[in-house]
This record gives sequence, C-alpha cells and structure tokens, in this order.
Amino acid sequence: MRINFKRYPALFIAIGLGFIIALILIKSKDTMQHDTANIATKSVETIVATYIPFRTRITAYGNVEPAITLNGMAEVSGKISFLHPNLKPGETIPGGTQIIRIEAKDYTVGLKKTEADLSASHSSLKELIENEKSTKRSLTLAKKNLTVGEAEYARIKQIWEQRVISKSTLDAEEQKVLQLRQQVEELQGTINTYDSRKQSVKSQIARAEQEVKNSETILGRTEITLPFDARIGSVNIEKNEFVSVGTIMFEAIDLKGVEINAHLAMDSMRKLVTHLQKTPDAGQQIAHGGRINDSLGLVASVRLVNGMPGAVWEARVLRLSDSIDPTRQTLGIVVGVDNPYEKIIPGVRPPLLKGMYTAVDIFAPSHLALVIPRNAVHQGRVYIADQNNKLTIRDVEIQLIQSDLAIIQKGIKEGERVIITDIIPVIEGMPLSIITATEFANEMNQKAAGEQPELNQ
Repeated sequence: MRINFKRYPALFIAIGLGFIIALILIKSKDTMQHDTANIATKSVETIVATYIPFRTRITAYGNVEPAITLNGMAEVSGKISFLHPNLKPGETIPGGTQIIRIEAKDYTVGLKKTEADLSASHSSLKELIENEKSTKRSLTLAKKNLTVGEAEYARIKQIWEQRVISKSTLDAEEQKVLQLRQQVEELQGTINTYDSRKQSVKSQIARAEQEVKNSETILGRTEITLPFDARIGSVNIEKNEFVSVGTIMFEAIDLKGVEINAHLAMDSMRKLVTHLQKTPDAGQQIAHGGRINDSLGLVASVRLVNGMPGAVWEARVLRLSDSIDPTRQTLGIVVGVDNPYEKIIPGVRPPLLKGMYTAVDIFAPSHLALVIPRNAVHQGRVYIADQNNKLTIRDVEIQLIQSDLAIIQKGIKEGERVIITDIIPVIEGMPLSIITATEFANEMNQKAAGEQPELNQ
C-alpha cells in the first residue's frame, strides 16, 4: 500500500515537529547525579590487608599399598615338610620366624658328598706335602752317597792306573757312580713335580669348597624365614605338597610402612609449588639429581575417608610419579606412613590396611602472602574502605584460591581496609561506618597458617 504524502501534509508536519521537540528536551535535561548526602551510612566489617604466613594445602586421594611386599618363591624343588601354623591370610608373624621347610634329604646327601670330596682333596694335599718332605730327605742322602761314590771311584781309578787292580774292578765302581747319579736325578725330577701336583690338588680343594658352599646354600633354601615383621597375604601351598623352583608360595606385607599414591590435578600441583617462584634454583637442583622433596619441602598427613576423625597419621612425601595419567590428567604423589599398625584404637583408629581409601593432605612450606576472605572478592573486584570511610571498588588479580581464602597478587596494598560484609546496593563513594573484625582476622590467620590435623602418633 502506497501512502500519498500530498493528501495528508498537515499530519506529517505535526509528526516532524513532535520529534524535534523531543530531541530538544532530552539534550537540555541535566545528567542524573547520585546525591551522596542522601545515601544512608552503611555499617561494614573490615580487616586490614596484611602479609601473613600462608601454607598451601591440597587434598588428594589414593589407596593404601604396602611399602614392601615379599612374594615368597620356592628356590628349590621338593615336598613341603613343615608349615608354620600361623601362615594364613591375615595373620601377623614376627621377623626371624621359620615358616616353611622343604624336604632336605636329597640336598643333605649332596652336601655330604661334596664335603667328602673336599676332605679327600685335603688328605691328598697333606700326603703330597709329606711325600715331598720324604723325597727331599732321600735326595739329600743320595747326594751324599754320590759324593762318596765319586771319591771311591777316583781312588780306584788311581789304583788301576798303577795296574794294581783289574779293569773290571774300575768298571764296576764306575757303574755304581752312574747309578747314584741317576738316583739323584730321579729324586730331583720327582721333587720338581710336587709344585704342579700340589697346585692341582689345591684347585680341586677350591672347587670342592665352592661346591660345599653351593650345597649349603641350596640346603639353606629349604628353610624359609621371614626377614621382617609381616602380615600374611595369600598362601598358595599346603603341607606335603610338592613345589618346583619358581612357585609363588605366599605373600607377606611389611608391617613397618605403607605407601599411598595420591592423584593430584595439575592445577593443584601448581598451587603446591607457588612458594618456589622466589627460589628459581629449586628446579636446577631437581634437574641435577636432587631429591624432589628436598626442593619442594612438602609435608603430609593421611586420614581415612570414612567419617573417623581420629584416624590420622603423619606421612612423608617420598616422590612424584614419572608421568601424567593420560586419562585423568593427574600427577601421582607418593607419601609413606611408618608403623601403620601401631597405636590401634578399636572403632577409632584402625590399622592402615592394603586397599584402604584415604585422603592425603599435603602442605607446602609457609610463606608470606596477602590473604583475604574469598567472599570478599566479588567477580574480580574487592570493596575497600578508603581514608575518608568511603566505599572504593578495586579490581584485583587473584594468585590462588584455597577453601574460603584468596591470595591477592595485585590490586590491594598492604594496610588497606578490605570490606568483608556484603553490601546491597553497591554505590562507589557511599559513606561507611567501620567495624574492625579482629576476631575474624585472627581466625583467618590461623586458617592461612594451615595447621595440620591433630595426629595420632
């Protein structure tokens, strides 16, 4: 439908004049101003922004695992001749207790045989030594006889040269000298062989001694003794059962310690190391072989996730896992608890058993930080009471939020008064009546200090 402007000129002129008058009225109207004189004074509680000792505290969760688990493996084959009566799942057995014996008859026979061989070799060596001594004495006598025979041969030869005796007498004396020389040479040759013969027997002795040690070691493997105080896990054998080498016979868990591999989100790990920003050498210490916690300085406590407030243990931070969990994108931090079976209180503090689900509270070292209540931050802004007791709105940069506390990186200066009361409506410049929340500040300081839960050991 087309509008014919020529038929209604007066209407359009009236609309235009009305539009022009409306613009003039809007332009000429004064800007709305808040009349602070008419705003009622608001009573608010404040705390003074101060750098106080602060400890980052992160809670992670993980299951209890034994620090040391012994899988008792058979090192020799044979029939089980003895089982300790307490070798049953769940029982505890003190260290040094013999718990299994394997039939040792065959191994005892083998040991006796090697001991007999060793004894024979010692006897052979002793006999050789005595024979050597006897041969050396015989050699001495033979040399003396040779000297005498040679002198007698020289005398007989002089007499023969005078033609007093026959040639056959001289030949007979010469034959005696030759026999004496041969005897001396044979004895000397025999003595020369004693060194090699003794060395051979000594080698046999060394070999026999090693065989005896091996036999004793094998015989010792027929008796299994617990190396530490242990809680027995699974038991896979029965008395009179035959076991072969490599059979897993039982599982024993060391009572002296357990470990928990707790999983931390990467953001949580970042919070734990914020205190190292001022110590850049920490990373270099780790990179050059230093222990992780020597640089991080973390401490920990472990508690059960089952409503038992009294079940808390002191823990040591041992190590970080070698990789990130690809599914959960978490980093494992392993803590250890010593003597988890001590100071048991029925119904209050059970022992830390394998598989228990625990909460691990990890504490970073204390460092100074500007801490305010988390509810004092309103969408990245904080309300400040200025020197004239007027409301000032300040943008802040938060470094860390922990529970109901916030660590401020930028935006607030030390000594300024932070409003911790909710204000509705929020009007910048509104007058304030200040109430200093001293008790609240003291409680906040205690929370920031991150005191650990009361421990039971």
